[in-house]
Amino acid sequence: MRWQRPNGPAWREVAERRFARSWPAGARTGVGLRLGLAAAALAAGLASQADPAYPLIGRTGPDFALHAVAGGNVRLSEHRGEVVVLSFWSSRCNPCRAQLAALNRSLATYRSAGLEIYGIGVDDDPGRSLEYARSLTVGFVLLLDPAKQVSRSYQVDNLPMTVLIDRGGTVRHALRDYTAASDGVYLQQLRDLLNE
Repeated sequence: MRWQRPNGPAWREVAERRFARSWPAGARTGVGLRLGLAAAALAAGLASQADPAYPLIGRTGPDFALHAVAGGNVRLSEHRGEVVVLSFWSSRCNPCRAQLAALNRSLATYRSAGLEIYGIGVDDDPGRSLEYARSLTVGFVLLLDPAKQVSRSYQVDNLPMTVLIDRGGTVRHALRDYTAASDGVYLQQLRDLLNE
C-alpha cells in the first residue's frame, strides 16, 4: 500500500464521500453561503449596537447638572479626567434593569481605573422614577431628568441607551439597546477608553 499526504487525491475523495453522506443533497451547496450570511447578519447586528452614526460622537458631551436620587446635584463637567458612562433608563423599560446591573458590575471592576457611571432616569413621573431607583441595588449615582433636557441634548432615541465619554469630555461611543452581545462590545470600548 502506498501512503499519500492528507491532501492528496485519495484523501480528497474519501473526504468528499463522507461529506456527501452526512449532508442532504440540497444542503451541501448552500452550507457555506448560509454560514457566510449568518456571520454577516451577526456583524451587522453588533454594528447597529455600536452605531457610528450617532451625531455626538467626536464632540464634547453636553454639560448638565441633575439632581441625584440620593444626595445633591451632579455636574458632568466636574468629572473631566475620568471616563464617564451615561446610561439613560426608564421604569417602563424591561432591559434597563439588566443593563444597570451589568453597568454596576463594570463599575466594581473599573472604578479604581477612573470610571464614573451615572444612570439617568427619563420618566415623566418623578415619583415612579424614584420608586424604581430605590428598588435597584447599584453602586453608582442615579439621576432624574423628568423634563428630558439632558436626554434631548444627548439625542436619546432608544432605551436603554449608553453613552461613553472619554477623559477629555468627548463622546466616543453610544450603544442603543442592551443585549448580551452589546455588553461585550461595551466592555471592550470601555477598556479601550480606560487604557488611553
